[in-house]
Amino acid sequence: MTGTQVGICAQSTGRPAGGRGGRGAARAALIVLLAGVLALAAVPASAVAPPLSSPSIVAHFDLAAGQQPENIALLPDGSSVVTFSFARQVARIDRSGGVHVLATLPAPPPGATPPPLTMAPVVTGIARGDDGTLYVNYAAGSADLTGIWALRPGCAPERIAALPAGGFPNGLAFDARHGYLYATDSVPGTVWRVSVHGGAPAVWASAEPLSLVTLVGANGIKLRGGAVWVANTDRGTLLRIPVTSEGDAGPISTVASGLTGVDDFAFTGEGDTVLATLNVPNEVALVRADGTHTIVLTGDDGLQNPTAVAVRGGKVLVTSAAYFTGVDPNLLRAHLGD
Repeated sequence: MTGTQVGICAQSTGRPAGGRGGRGAARAALIVLLAGVLALAAVPASAVAPPLSSPSIVAHFDLAAGQQPENIALLPDGSSVVTFSFARQVARIDRSGGVHVLATLPAPPPGATPPPLTMAPVVTGIARGDDGTLYVNYAAGSADLTGIWALRPGCAPERIAALPAGGFPNGLAFDARHGYLYATDSVPGTVWRVSVHGGAPAVWASAEPLSLVTLVGANGIKLRGGAVWVANTDRGTLLRIPVTSEGDAGPISTVASGLTGVDDFAFTGEGDTVLATLNVPNEVALVRADGTHTIVLTGDDGLQNPTAVAVRGGKVLVTSAAYFTGVDPNLLRAHLGD
């Protein structure tokens, strides 16, 4: 991507926002579906552990308004942007924890089939382009809304790529070198690739390691070292998919396993060590390049079903959506290093 503005501003659809009843029913459905996993994952909490220290909550969000942060991206000024899943919103969180809603994606028309998994429309993954454009995934359930949306500075949200209405677009990553977006679909276990200019997406990777077992397959996604990395929630795995010289997906390898309820992840530095959010167990794990992992944050530190993590220098930001605890969705900050 060259950093030039992509396309033109789109007009708002003007559709009304959805009610809170659908969000409540969706949360109830998720709790029922994951009850067995919750029982298996219940473990005693522990305090913050190296290389993290000094965790604190920097922002508390409005659960009743659907402000449950699903994903996070960093901005150059030190603030961050998050997706509020059930509110269908993208919001900037300033360094003091102030919430500034940037956009609300349109609600599906009345009577539309809801998306799988949540049974209510949700905004999921987010990535930032070099020109400041924010890209987000929207699992709407309706064919005219589901897909990848662009939020360009000063413009209304615009869908740039349609994805299957029966799927669940989830994680999103930006390839600055080649101008692509990579999006996971948690239902078929697919990684889609599409140009930042929009157009028809292509199935870039689809194989058993990406597939779901009972509920959520391919989820968080990042690019690092000539490869696409993907977390599979159901399988508790972190996967690495090399990008070939032709741009295709190479053989999938498992970097780590045993990451129960893994959602999103972020690299801690120049190497392949990552911090991964374990949503259901309510933990953040440090996953080393050799595949071993230790728990470094828990509910004792303020986590409420962590969904995403971002690293900026010596600081770590973790979003918690409180999908199952139903208490205090928030943004946590911790120090990274010795």
